[in-house]
Amino acid sequence: MRAGSLALRLFASATVVSVCVLLITGFALHSVYRDAVERAFDQRLDVYLKTIVADVANSASGTMPEPTTLGDPLFNFPISGWYWQITRTDGPARQVKTSRSLPEGTLPLLFERDGQPDLSGLREGYGKGPSDQNLRIVERVVDLGEDGRYAVSVAADAGEIEEEVAAFDRALQVTLAILGGAFLLTLVFQVLFGLRPLKRMLAALHAVRTGRADRIEGDYPVEIAPLAAEVNALIETNREIVERARTHVGNLAHALKTPISVLQNEAARAGALAPDDALAAKVGEQAEIMKGQVAHHLERARMAARATVVTTVEEVGPIVERLAGTLGKVYRGKGVAVEAEVTEGVRFRGERQDLEEIVGNLVDNGCKWARTLVEITVAPAPAVLGERDYFEIVIDDDGPGLTPAEQAEALKRGKRLDETVPGSGLGLSIVSELTALYGGRLSLGRSPFGGLRCVVRLPAA
Repeated sequence: MRAGSLALRLFASATVVSVCVLLITGFALHSVYRDAVERAFDQRLDVYLKTIVADVANSASGTMPEPTTLGDPLFNFPISGWYWQITRTDGPARQVKTSRSLPEGTLPLLFERDGQPDLSGLREGYGKGPSDQNLRIVERVVDLGEDGRYAVSVAADAGEIEEEVAAFDRALQVTLAILGGAFLLTLVFQVLFGLRPLKRMLAALHAVRTGRADRIEGDYPVEIAPLAAEVNALIETNREIVERARTHVGNLAHALKTPISVLQNEAARAGALAPDDALAAKVGEQAEIMKGQVAHHLERARMAARATVVTTVEEVGPIVERLAGTLGKVYRGKGVAVEAEVTEGVRFRGERQDLEEIVGNLVDNGCKWARTLVEITVAPAPAVLGERDYFEIVIDDDGPGLTPAEQAEALKRGKRLDETVPGSGLGLSIVSELTALYGGRLSLGRSPFGGLRCVVRLPAA
């Protein structure tokens, strides 16, 4: 899941939603459990409260009620955390009676601050007790008419509630953490499993790009099946465009070949009849230039049409070795030997005829200038991080070589540095442009044998 990937976006968004759901669930469970613990605690206190209220109702008129024993010794131990209090609220002065566990001070009265009681007349709440204890208090107001109006309160240390809720929170946190981990593992599985068809499509596209397949094959989910169909249609359309371009290039070559040949023949005939005829010489000269221009541009168009969509992969070794053998026989009479050293397994991602044209032009050029030797070396190029794979073809000869200025001139279209050597001057230019169409490059330098070194860098499969 790299930065910016679809998998990371899906995982991150699902993780955020899952974390939010778990947090909301945790807060909700915490709140529900705390309410349940408080209700259970209030019910315990309400049992004592009802006992005291009954004693208050049965007390003698005009005297402060005295509850009978509540059956819990905690109400007798000072500052035990369990207290009761009876407060007479009518009359000129309040009268208060408390349990022995509350030797000094009084409990806060809830009816003075908490508003209306519930339907049963009960009030619940929290308040401060002796020694700053946090108390849970239940209170009921009893109106005995002429015998007085009393607020009866029972309180206990709220630490029991906090401890029980804290224990539940710890268990809840562990449970939610385990559940969150399970969610994350499930999310990873879902994202990877859900995106697997895209990975298969990527592999299929790579197979098409590297020439191992002509189209995308396989069954895909309905969401991306139309994408595979459109890509296959695009591949087929591009293939048709390339074929049409080749056909047009061939037709144009045949259409122009005859008129140019007629012009050259007529100019040659006129020049033979009248050697001083300037017009015939000029027509012949321009016809030769036109022939070169047409050859160059037609070749460039043909190369562009082939390099637009590359779906083939060719082994480099057999092609280079065959060309070395053929040209070695052609230039044997000149005394030039052609040697080839090819690393096994090097493959060219492109058309066979383009590779033959690149290597053939360079080796032929080397043989024309070499004295005794032309050496061809094929090896993978050093890998560069972030770039696709390349291989290099190095052609060295032991001829006179070229100066840096001449090397730059030699790559210009139609430029011939020596008119005594046969050729059109288009070879190196065509090789350079064809190499560039494949995303590679041609460079010239000094050979270790003293002649010219040509280095061609092409994409590998």
